Amino acid sequence: MSPVDRTDARTATGVHNGTIMPTDARCLVEPDESSATVRLTGMLDRAGVEAVRGALLARCWQRPGPVRVDLSGVRMPDPGVRDVLDGVRAEVADWPAAELLLDPAGPPSPEPPELLDADLPPVAESARRARALVTDGCVRWGLPELAEPACIAVTEMVNNVVAHAATPMTLRLAPRGGALHVAVRDHSAGRPAFAGSAPVDSVGGRGLLLIDTVARRWGSTALPDGKVVWCVLYAEDEAAFRN
Repeated sequence: MSPVDRTDARTATGVHNGTIMPTDARCLVEPDESSATVRLTGMLDRAGVEAVRGALLARCWQRPGPVRVDLSGVRMPDPGVRDVLDGVRAEVADWPAAELLLDPAGPPSPEPPELLDADLPPVAESARRARALVTDGCVRWGLPELAEPACIAVTEMVNNVVAHAATPMTLRLAPRGGALHVAVRDHSAGRPAFAGSAPVDSVGGRGLLLIDTVARRWGSTALPDGKVVWCVLYAEDEAAFRN
């Protein structure tokens, strides 16, 4: 396969084995496998922006660290299209070791991001493996106070995949400042829905409530072939809770 793969902005994004596949297009999304740069070329309008959005989100997950989007070769006649791209940048900001740079002056830093990840099968045992990875990361990054709440959150995130998505998953975590960013990516289109506190006599339905309790922020992002569920925990929040 050539160093540059292309994605059609007019149709659904084709993803196979983690690679964006080539198609005909009005706007092309061209990821450079030798760098962290993605180039948009052609004309990007409302009809194609959702496919481009999906391709950029998929790229940000496939390649941790800052991803630069070169906009010098694309025309955007509708100003609202740029708003969608800015929305993608905001969506990935809370993912572990992820950042989308829209047409910056220079390339991203070549330094590899600090992160831990693991591919897990959709079985109950995966929750134990996820907790072990989270605990290791919290100790490694000097965030031991977040080990317990992060283990609570990741247990629910993994268990939700096992119970509802039933697909292989990838767990990823990374530090940023005094926070721990955790995400689980699966291959089901179903999105988690949180309706607040469950009745005391209800059975189940408390997983998202637990995540909401221990994390300052959490959410889910649809990908072309699944989703990312993420949460962010802050050491200062845990310190305030314990005091």
